[in-house]
Amino acid sequence: MADESPLIRSLRAAVAAAPGDVPLRLHFAELLLAEGRNDEAVAEAAVALQHAPGDADARALMVRAMGLPATPPPPATETPAPAPTPAPDAPAPDAPAPSFDWNAAEQQVQDLVGPRFLEDPQAADGDGTAGDAAAWDVDAPGSVRLADVGGMEEVKDRLEAAFLAPMRNPELRRLYGKSLRGGLLLYGPPGCGKTFIARAVAGELGASFLTVSLSDVLDMWIGASEKNIHDIFETARRQAPCVVFLDELDALGAKRSRTHHSGLRNVVNQLLTELDGIASGAGNEGVFVLAATNVPWDVDIALRRPGRLDRTLLVLPPDAAAREAILRYHLRERPIEAVDLGKLVKATEDFSGADLAHVCETAAETALLDSARSGSVRLIATKDLLGAAKQIKPSTEPWFAAARNVAMFANEGGLYDDLLAHLKRKRKL
Repeated sequence: MADESPLIRSLRAAVAAAPGDVPLRLHFAELLLAEGRNDEAVAEAAVALQHAPGDADARALMVRAMGLPATPPPPATETPAPAPTPAPDAPAPDAPAPSFDWNAAEQQVQDLVGPRFLEDPQAADGDGTAGDAAAWDVDAPGSVRLADVGGMEEVKDRLEAAFLAPMRNPELRRLYGKSLRGGLLLYGPPGCGKTFIARAVAGELGASFLTVSLSDVLDMWIGASEKNIHDIFETARRQAPCVVFLDELDALGAKRSRTHHSGLRNVVNQLLTELDGIASGAGNEGVFVLAATNVPWDVDIALRRPGRLDRTLLVLPPDAAAREAILRYHLRERPIEAVDLGKLVKATEDFSGADLAHVCETAAETALLDSARSGSVRLIATKDLLGAAKQIKPSTEPWFAAARNVAMFANEGGLYDDLLAHLKRKRKL
């Protein structure tokens, strides 16, 4: 235009040469606005917003250039001012869109679209950290006692001497200088009642019971697994007297020399620290640690150091008295007739508690199928149970086959003397 100042012409040429330069375009629009050329300033601000939609300066300039009043608009009876005509060399300005109301949009779709994340893993428990000690469930003192464990007198005697008698008799404990430090490691074939015995010990002590497994501890976030271990023991210390039962210790405390994942090694290190009571100024007074594993030879040797899980107890398949008690338990609510428990006990030697439950279930299936085919109810008889026992092989046999080599060639320090003696009695060596 002929009446443009040299500065305006220069800036117009510069903006045309660099159309994406938002600060330069806004400076040009400010000069246009200062000269009263509001329509052109609006057009330049609109182009700037196309390149930078969230630019606050461009929005503010747009508002000033359009001359939006701060007071309510005039009544509708007044003749509206003609719409501004855009400059011929600039695109037509669009009316500024109102800001988007995200809250309203979320309320409209909240029942249709689920949250992208179920919870913030770093603030799941309300304190900004993963895993809160208050989140761990502690069972109240149970009614199960060692008297509820059928048979297994040798196991009960060992528990009484190594664990229970010193706890029940503090005066005698002080007299003989017996320490309550350390814990008890139960090992043996799967399905032989290690968890049930741990609950019975908690019942004998009148203590709370806290079960811990690998899935309770492992976390994808760095440092969270170690914090979970710490929170578990802190919970047990607050709930003392409390029995902490570490289930499947071979997974939770695997040998660090064989563990390639640094997270699992850190879990073992934290577990060692908590067993020593270093993390708590009060130590582990009133916290009794029991652990169970099917493969003690895979447990890190540091966990079995004196003062930690230094007492080891072999839990063998149920003996004759225990098998009779287990069979009575699983048959108590089933329709049976003239069952000879003596024959059944003899036929199920080396069966685990889980195997015996499977025998009763299989016998019930046989009787049920016969009843369905004949149309008349038939009671479970001895032949059904003996037939089931003949079909089922003891699940303990593979375990003893693997344990035999360990007892013979890796019995450092007499760790597996009990196992060795049992194998000799069974003539499996």
